Amino acid sequence: MLNRRHIRVKVMQSIYAMHQNDSDNMEKEEKFLFNSIEIIRDLYLIMVSALVEIRNSEEDFIEKSQKKHLATAEERNPNKKFVNNQVLQLLNDSNALSIALEDRKIDNWKRNDDYVLLLLDDIKASDVYQKYMHNKENNWEEDRQFVHDLFTEVVAPNDKLYEYLEDHKLTWIDDIPLVNTFIAKQLKSLSVEGKDAFYVPKLYKDADDKEFVRNLFRKTVLNEVELAKEFIDKTPNWDTERIAEIDSIILKMAICEFLKFPSIPVKVTINEYLEIAKEYSTPKSSIFINGILDNLIKDYQTGNKLVKTGRGLM
Repeated sequence: MLNRRHIRVKVMQSIYAMHQNDSDNMEKEEKFLFNSIEIIRDLYLIMVSALVEIRNSEEDFIEKSQKKHLATAEERNPNKKFVNNQVLQLLNDSNALSIALEDRKIDNWKRNDDYVLLLLDDIKASDVYQKYMHNKENNWEEDRQFVHDLFTEVVAPNDKLYEYLEDHKLTWIDDIPLVNTFIAKQLKSLSVEGKDAFYVPKLYKDADDKEFVRNLFRKTVLNEVELAKEFIDKTPNWDTERIAEIDSIILKMAICEFLKFPSIPVKVTINEYLEIAKEYSTPKSSIFINGILDNLIKDYQTGNKLVKTGRGLM
């Protein structure tokens, strides 16, 4: 589920937090970094389980309405297309999801069912729902498209849900778009084969990615003074205090990758950190950072200081 750019962002944020807290306890900060990444899995489970709980809440409402003493004809014979949605039932019946929720002790919607009811009200008021419920027939393609659209247009953008997630874990603010995008793609690609079509993703693509977190964090933190010296001479019109804190960290991380990660292509490093700068720093930061990194690369190549292994890594 995690990509390398998001890993870089989490490392950058951890180093920034160290600076703000004036902390030199690398072991403690590294533990916090890995924990902040690990709970991204919880965010994923909370978002997916919201769909399950919304469906179950509506099913419970229908059953109670049918048992009313003076139930209307519509209540006695309701349109069950929503609760019979094949994708929602697939999620509800998923062993993989149930095991993961139990393992991570995710029961947020059991303890906060008011949010489920709030989401259900918004869903029923949406054009996506009204269009879908126009008839009572279920078919896989329509069910899948509906759940995808429901998630992307109603559930994921819900302000109250966002506020709840932000209050629950502050570190999730930057993780929410990543998780929601992954879930949307997963819903879009579900096939009709059945229960095995849904899976709970691994947090890291492979062991190398997890090791990349550790190495990038440690090598940047342990070499901050030396890494800063690499670019200070390239900014004669700027003293250290005038360079934005985030820009300084981004430069150190990029230079660290240039010099201490021989398997990562130079162009990949530059592109990744320029995108991060555009999102997390000042409007002109990416231009400033790009200029420094370009000059550094030229110097490193001239002095044979840049050692990259493999083809096409320059």
